[in-house]
Amino acid sequence: MGLFKTAPRPMARTLRALARLLAYPDAGLRAHLPLLRAALREEGTLGAARAAELEGLLAHLAQQAPLDAEADYVQLFDSGRRTALHLFEHVHGDSRERGAALIDLAQTYERAGLFLAPGQMPDYLPVALEFASTQPPREAAAFLGEIAHLVNVIFAALEQRGSRYASVMGALLDLAGVPARAVELPTEPPLDELWEEPAAFDGCTNAGQTRKGVRVTRRADDPAAAPRPAAAATPAMPATAAYGALQ
Repeated sequence: MGLFKTAPRPMARTLRALARLLAYPDAGLRAHLPLLRAALREEGTLGAARAAELEGLLAHLAQQAPLDAEADYVQLFDSGRRTALHLFEHVHGDSRERGAALIDLAQTYERAGLFLAPGQMPDYLPVALEFASTQPPREAAAFLGEIAHLVNVIFAALEQRGSRYASVMGALLDLAGVPARAVELPTEPPLDELWEEPAAFDGCTNAGQTRKGVRVTRRADDPAAAPRPAAAATPAMPATAAYGALQ
């Protein structure tokens, strides 16, 4: 009795546009903002309220000074775990279970005939959206439903920060058919504290060693202990499909 079931609406172009919006806002992305706006409007998958929120994000990115847009993006997505775009960061953190989960997800993509570009992580949300965009609407919505609880955490964190990027997460929840819900977000320690190195031989205590990760303290006479120049920040790469897929 499937006569009265409504077929899922196409969402491939919308998913690709949302994936692009989550990419680092470099000159290439800013040049394609009109194309992203057109893709969202023409497919018309999202409700009017959510579409208006996304229009606000697009307009903000178009009007903002380039350096400010890039700095805001780094501060938002690279300076805390609650807004991290790598999904398994919210589940496994830095544990070894994350490696097995990444392999499983990459194999899911490969079974669909999709292969990651060098340097891409399978749990990077824009990559996951690219994969979903290649699936039929029903399967795409089901895939979004599987990651909706993680998207909701990012949505809540972005809402808490008053970020326009929350509209992207809200749109993904809408496409999954999952209502956004309130999430209690634990307070994150300041970024400086997350990356703080313990004092070497600090009274032979375990001070500074309670956080996850392996820390190595070198002898003062070890040449490798000499300060190194800071590496330049590398912008987040956009997902693998070309902008032409939106046309």
